Amino acid sequence: MLEEHQITWVILAGGQSSRMGGHDKGLLVYQGRPLIQRVIDALQPQVSSLWICANRNQAAYRQYAPVIEDLYSDYPGPLAGLHSALKHAETEWVGILPCDGPQVSHDLVERFCQASESGGKVYVAHDGEKYQPVYALAHRSVLSPLEQFLAQGERKVMRFFDQVGARAVDCHDIQSMFMNVNTPEQLLNPQDQQLA
Repeated sequence: MLEEHQITWVILAGGQSSRMGGHDKGLLVYQGRPLIQRVIDALQPQVSSLWICANRNQAAYRQYAPVIEDLYSDYPGPLAGLHSALKHAETEWVGILPCDGPQVSHDLVERFCQASESGGKVYVAHDGEKYQPVYALAHRSVLSPLEQFLAQGERKVMRFFDQVGARAVDCHDIQSMFMNVNTPEQLLNPQDQQLA
C-alpha cells in the first residue's frame, strides 16, 4: 500500500474561471477564507508534499505552497496540470484535486493510499454514481501516454483515465466533498452549490 510520503499532491488552480468573470477562482473568498486556503487547510495535515498548479497570480499562490504551471499553453484543462505535476514531481506518484472544492475530506489521502493495494497506475474518486476525475492519483508511468493524448488535441480527463485503466476509489459516503464553487452566487450562497 502506498504511504502519503510517496505522493506529491497538487491543487489545480490553473483554469480561466470563465464562469467567475475571469477572476482567479482559488483566490476568491469563500466563508471568510480564500478557496485555496480552505483546500490547503484540509489537505495539509494529510500530506508530506503539497504544490499548487497555477497559470497566473503565481506570487499570490506562493504564499500558500510551491507553485508550478502548465507546460501547455491556452489553458488545456486539468490534464495539463497533471502533466506538469508528473514532470516536476520527485515522487513516483502525483495526486490532484481542484481549488474550488472547499470541503476536502479528512481521509481523502488515506482512501487513495488504501485503493493503491489493487496495483493500478491511476485511481479516480467515485461518488457512488459517477467518477470525479479531478480527484485522482497517477503514477509517473502514465506520463508518456498522457503526452501523446494531449498532442492529439484531446482534453477529456476521464477519456484518458479510461485509456490507462483507471480504478475507482470509493467515496460514496463523502459526496459533499465534490460540491464545487462555480459562480459568484455560490460564494455568497453555499447551499446553492451543485455537484461537480
